[in-house]
Amino acid sequence: MSPGSRSAHRADLRAATGAALLVVLAAAVGTVIERTSGSLHVNWPPLYASWDPHLGPGTPAAVAVAVAVIAYGPPLAARLPWRVLVPAGWAASMAWTWSLALVDGWHTGIAGRLTTAYEYLTVIHRFDDPGRALRDFTHHILDTAPDHWPAHVAGHPPAAVLTFAGLDHLGLGGGAWAGVWCITLGTSAVAAVLVALRVLTDETTARRAAPFLVAAPAAVWVGTSADGYFAAVAAWALALLALAVTGTTRAPAAAALAAGLLFGLTCYLSYGLTLIALPAAAMLLLTRGVRLLPLVAAGMIAVAAAFSLAGFNWWEGYQLLVERYYQGAAAVRPYAYWIWGNLACAVLITGLAPAAGLRRVLAAAPGALRQLRPAGASRATAAGRLVVLVLAALAALLVADLSGMSKAETERIWLPFAFWLLPATALLPTARHRHWLAAQTALALLLNHLLYTGW
Repeated sequence: MSPGSRSAHRADLRAATGAALLVVLAAAVGTVIERTSGSLHVNWPPLYASWDPHLGPGTPAAVAVAVAVIAYGPPLAARLPWRVLVPAGWAASMAWTWSLALVDGWHTGIAGRLTTAYEYLTVIHRFDDPGRALRDFTHHILDTAPDHWPAHVAGHPPAAVLTFAGLDHLGLGGGAWAGVWCITLGTSAVAAVLVALRVLTDETTARRAAPFLVAAPAAVWVGTSADGYFAAVAAWALALLALAVTGTTRAPAAAALAAGLLFGLTCYLSYGLTLIALPAAAMLLLTRGVRLLPLVAAGMIAVAAAFSLAGFNWWEGYQLLVERYYQGAAAVRPYAYWIWGNLACAVLITGLAPAAGLRRVLAAAPGALRQLRPAGASRATAAGRLVVLVLAALAALLVADLSGMSKAETERIWLPFAFWLLPATALLPTARHRHWLAAQTALALLLNHLLYTGW
């Protein structure tokens, strides 16, 4: 190893150590705050979780998947035909997520997750008449309103609960089908990010990132919340946009329209996911692909028009959500803690390898941003394009953090941004990938076996 490589590796280790220390500090300070005042409203700061060391039926499978990803992930990602790698990555992510979820057992880990008092399935009977439910939706957001929605329904636009009501109407009702839906769709985000990376950077970069996308600690929360489903919708919107603006699909117009429809759906699944516009803007800057923007806009407008004509006003819903937000725990959760405690949550869902990768991203940022100038964009390297994409995802996460509308529970809320931070690992030297993958999988296994994660 050259002196430069050794120095870079030591810097990577320092970045990962710093990220780990941030988590330790957030846990220590958070525990003191919670025991003193109870104002954090989480049992195991900075996570919404409880200390609960346990094994479960998914433990052997989770360990086996972890060992397989560490041992075979990098060589398979490098050698599999591309048309095989993308579905294989999705399948491996499903295996990882399912096994982690089953550590808590079938009911506790999957079937019962979306049936608790603050979840979507508790109110789907009120959507037997979807039109009426949409017209009345904003009347039940505030905590003081009659028949107010539970926390997660009130906290999101109605596309989230409509999804589960739709499954119920198709005969796929109950927590088990909802869990299967969220895990199956949520893990497809791995495939979406791979597709986007290949066309925006190059195939080698996408292949280097693939094992880290599969083995992300984020799988712990993809398997326990609807936010994994939201993350996948956002990821496919970005992937289709990437295909459209790079012209790497036979039907770029159709891809642009489909991207717009999914962007629109994303905004009606979660108010905060309007920030996915930042990675989208980065893609447009990298490709100068504005020709198809009218079709993207048409898709978004179609979704917004459909909800508006059905009686739901997005802006009114958002304003009422802000009021409802401060009727609950957010009113006492200290911004001064969560402004950096949330970043510790981001470390826990992405892992230590992306922390090292982000160090390299930030080091390369000045040169990569210079490539965005009109004279240099066409000559941007794959690494430079990757840096810009990751920076855009990081910017979206930081805006969400600064907004104060994400005080706690960001381990699930920020999943849509986390998937676009993970590709920073492609900048790490391939000779070290197995070591970093071991750190990634060990973190996920420890989280899932030592804690009972909420939501």
